[in-house]
Amino acid sequence: MSRRITEKKPEEIATMSTQNDRPHLLGHGDHPVVVLHGWFGCADAWGPLLPHLDGESFQYVFPDYRGYGSRKDEAGVHTVAEAADDVLELATKLGWDTFSIIGHSMGGSVMQQALLKAPSRVRALVGISPVPACGVPFDDATWQFFSGAVNDPNLRRAIIDRSTGGHLTGTWLDAMTQRSVDESDIKAYSDYLHSWAKTDFHEEIAGNQVPVKVIIGANDPDLNADFMTQTFGQWYPNFELQVIPTAGHYTMDEVPVALATEIESFLKSH
Repeated sequence: MSRRITEKKPEEIATMSTQNDRPHLLGHGDHPVVVLHGWFGCADAWGPLLPHLDGESFQYVFPDYRGYGSRKDEAGVHTVAEAADDVLELATKLGWDTFSIIGHSMGGSVMQQALLKAPSRVRALVGISPVPACGVPFDDATWQFFSGAVNDPNLRRAIIDRSTGGHLTGTWLDAMTQRSVDESDIKAYSDYLHSWAKTDFHEEIAGNQVPVKVIIGANDPDLNADFMTQTFGQWYPNFELQVIPTAGHYTMDEVPVALATEIESFLKSH
């Protein structure tokens, strides 16, 4: 059984933090959930989703990875394995014996690493346009596109635009790009790309019985239904897929109410 956690005041959160980590906590329910951001994100990237979450049933924590947000200046090797170790340490500090994990994009790889390291502690996984445990098989041109984004904000903007179908407002694209630049250390950003794209541990998690729900937007051309079915769908016997037709890669921004509904209806059954 998971331990009931009461909502913490900001000063109490600080005492539980490690180094520069200041995780956001929301809710006081009996079902603990760790919520992990993506390569372009940070803990604050979940802001549009927060008003729609059920704090009576769940307690959510929103950590930053080393090199991002509140931990931008914290040293690390910047791998999905290290991030997973930090997730497990944070959950222990919060007194959470078992918990569920939500992971967006790169966070999908991190959440599966946490499952690999501590399978008995993970109740359920929710991947939001998640990177699978095999990484992403980029061709040379696409790798140059993504790796070039480390030093070129225009390429970061182009990736965000492509991943949401190429039809969202330029104001939003500009804001997402600027947050990515402001809230990530450039070396960490580069290191994490190599880790989430090229780390393959799918044989180690294949067959795990944990309940897994993958939620994607139909306008994401790359992390699409076929890719999820061929990866997550092949490895996890208790897998289900939800495609949101009006969204792309950033469902927390594009359709936050629908996303909250899908997440919590799944987690409430586990």
